[in-house]
Amino acid sequence: MEETEPALVPVLGGEKRVCPEEEKGEAVPSKKPRVNDNNGGKSKHPVKDDEDEEEEMPKDGEEEEEDGETFADMMKHGLTELDVGILKFISEHKGFSGILKERYSDFVVHEINREGKTVQLDDLSIPPEEEEAPEPEPAAEDPDVLTEEQKKELGELQLFKNKEGDVSIEVVDDTKEKRTQIHKAIKTQFPGLETKTEERDTHKFIVAYHAAGKKALAAPRKHSWPKNRGAFCHFVLYKENKDTMDSINVLSKFLRLRPNVFSYMGTKDKRAITVQEIAVLRITAERLSHLNKCLNNFKLGNFCYKNHPLKLGELQGNHFTVVLRNISGSQEQVEQALKSLKETGFINYYGMQRFGTTAVPTYQVGKAILRNDWSEVVDLILKPRPGAEKGYLVRCREEWAKSQDPEAALKKLPVKRCVEGQLLRGLCMYGKKNVVTAFGLIPRNNRLMYIHSYQSVVWNTMVSRRIEAFGLNAVEGDLVLKGGTAHMLSAEEAKGLSIHDIVMPLPGYDVIYPSHHVGKGYREMLTADGLDIDTMRHKVKDYSLAGAYRRVVIRPSDVSWQVIQYDDPRVSLVHTDVEKLEDKPGPVFNTEGKYRALRMEFSLPPSTYATMAIREVLKMDTSIKNQTQLNTTWFN
Repeated sequence: MEETEPALVPVLGGEKRVCPEEEKGEAVPSKKPRVNDNNGGKSKHPVKDDEDEEEEMPKDGEEEEEDGETFADMMKHGLTELDVGILKFISEHKGFSGILKERYSDFVVHEINREGKTVQLDDLSIPPEEEEAPEPEPAAEDPDVLTEEQKKELGELQLFKNKEGDVSIEVVDDTKEKRTQIHKAIKTQFPGLETKTEERDTHKFIVAYHAAGKKALAAPRKHSWPKNRGAFCHFVLYKENKDTMDSINVLSKFLRLRPNVFSYMGTKDKRAITVQEIAVLRITAERLSHLNKCLNNFKLGNFCYKNHPLKLGELQGNHFTVVLRNISGSQEQVEQALKSLKETGFINYYGMQRFGTTAVPTYQVGKAILRNDWSEVVDLILKPRPGAEKGYLVRCREEWAKSQDPEAALKKLPVKRCVEGQLLRGLCMYGKKNVVTAFGLIPRNNRLMYIHSYQSVVWNTMVSRRIEAFGLNAVEGDLVLKGGTAHMLSAEEAKGLSIHDIVMPLPGYDVIYPSHHVGKGYREMLTADGLDIDTMRHKVKDYSLAGAYRRVVIRPSDVSWQVIQYDDPRVSLVHTDVEKLEDKPGPVFNTEGKYRALRMEFSLPPSTYATMAIREVLKMDTSIKNQTQLNTTWFN
């Protein structure tokens, strides 16, 4: 298989919209992308923006200046594809360059639900109230309850613009019914606000304020719920430049809920526009709809009530719309690349997101866990490291290296919910001799991420060897799935099959390995890492690895592409769901232009990485380290 040196143009900055709480908490850089535009508008193509991928990576602008190390310098210590076993390409075309995610709107993801339907935001209306609802909420816009001036003040309070911290509304017609109407109107129309009644000089006032602390997370007061209405409100969440968990936290804050009342089928990229289905327990569509008035990064719609939540992994996949800007490839190269993607597919590698962005890869921690080397686990997580780190993390690590005192190191952390803080808190509670229990304070999914990362780097490495040895042919000793069970091919059986039928195992106690020499490589690699492939059951049940099977090559479905011309690198080249809802015209492509972009669409099954499909098209290294180095070169 061809293994040319990939050409790459870096991920660059782009537009960003900001949530109200971010505006209050910290200074936000200018929303307008900056374009190098000297020489009377004759600019180089890239849009350079300080916001770049900063929210993806740990960062602290002031601390970086204090430490005298730029982001590019720090990322010199990061991983490359070579480090995690991503080595091969299966297409024969010559690679070409293109800019990936110059703007987050260049990467659009639509979830494919369990019925196989692509999830889209195309309806903002609220379902009609059930007839037997005993306590229908009052009309949200009743002018007799709240005056326009009061609504303005409450809106400013909701968006943290009111420095007084509360809004007082005098109850002129002092009846219990009147006070109840005002309380309900405020909470319905302005999610995130709490109310109370106060008496001042014989006059009664309704005081609206932001809930705080534990009260902010407390469940709202219970209202009756119609018996014939599903307990879960399902809705479509459209989000921009936010990952799924951040989005859930924002919704939770404004609705005064705990995040665990929300459910979803899969997490989506941050630096992208993504559309997915969410479910929430016993919250009305009306309350959710009001969030559209105050959240800039989000839009909620397509509301309906069902009797079940959503479960992780229930989705059938995702549909991607990707724009690669300023491509260098000829029309012939582009056609060859995309036809190969459509007909042959790409190697189903675990992408770079799986392995972390710092100088200590997640798979190294996973390897130490599997070896039961808990002092090494603590050392890898807490020791000083080169790389992109916030200043308080640097100070925390330095304190740990100096004193080995978990309490002293924990005091250096203003944010205790990070992995380092959770581990240190565990060490404070249970002592340094009980590391396994202390490590258990880290959320289970985070802990399992480490060992799954190790499985992934083993899988990537073995698949690269498999492609190197046998190419796209099925051979004797390969594995296929028959009814969910792995079957080893004979020479005769292999003749009628291809690489698209072949699976490779993630190491574990409940899998079999190929019988050819690549299968033996698993044992060699694990032995070199101090592990015994025959004893993958761990003393701690959570860390026992059963293993699994993963297809070697994925062929995307619904593949289409178009080479488009454009002049302005700031112009969006994708027509989003929200733009369609607002009847905004879609992008108009020129017959000629300064720059060429490749707009491609394809669908992938769950747990596959779109970046690996793009890698196969461009023949590029997708690691942040490589992108950062080229980014520095590009602008110097």
